[in-house]
Amino acid sequence: MPARNDEANEAVLFTLDDGIAHVTLNRPDCRNAISVETANTLTALWSRIEADPHTLAVVLDAADCGVFCAGMDLKEMAAIRTKGDDPLALMHDPFQQRLQTLSKPVVCALVGHFTGAGMLLAMGADVRIAMRGTTAAISEVRFGRGTSWAVPLLWMLPQPVLSEMMLTGDPVPVEDLERYGFVNHLEDRVEDVRDRAFATARRIARNAPLSVRAAKASLVAGMDLGRVAGLARAAELHRDVYASDDASEGPRAFSEGRAPRWTGR
Repeated sequence: MPARNDEANEAVLFTLDDGIAHVTLNRPDCRNAISVETANTLTALWSRIEADPHTLAVVLDAADCGVFCAGMDLKEMAAIRTKGDDPLALMHDPFQQRLQTLSKPVVCALVGHFTGAGMLLAMGADVRIAMRGTTAAISEVRFGRGTSWAVPLLWMLPQPVLSEMMLTGDPVPVEDLERYGFVNHLEDRVEDVRDRAFATARRIARNAPLSVRAAKASLVAGMDLGRVAGLARAAELHRDVYASDDASEGPRAFSEGRAPRWTGR
């Protein structure tokens, strides 16, 4: 039976079904803006997903309102600052670094416009499906906020494009981001975005789990270390893959004309 945490009043919805974790931002009345509660719930969910051997892939989306995520909840942040507190200090992981270190592949269903923290969440995914006619923005400069979290985008977008986004705060058509390679696929309707995201997650989940994990980790290593050191680290990450039972099961299943039975060992 799928595991669920999907009460209507939850800031984040969560289900787990057939190896696919479904995480949904659920504040449509606030354009799915990130509150302190939302941020801390997401952080806890990433750790839960990482620790669960039954979770093979993740789909991250948002409640329907035309906006995937409008960024941080600036009204809440202003109220917290009025009390003399720092809203970021109330968040366990304000820039969602735990998402960026997740070993499980994440498919982001960008079901509307995404701004600020919405771009941050999209950045943390491995595959991005977006809807035609929407926009993306890194708008922090317009509100006196910071963009230290955006450095990994240098590996995902051309530097002049990223500079213009960060320095002006202007929205960019998602069609441009698809052309630059940040978005993998565009769809016309919200339901098509979700369908493609789940189809992608299911294809990932059908693959050998050790191979999937090593593939994702190798890409991260290459970004962090460069070509030579990245290749060396990737070889280390794949050592257990090549020596695994699954490395024998894959060719055997192919020769026998059947689906492989992965054990993750």
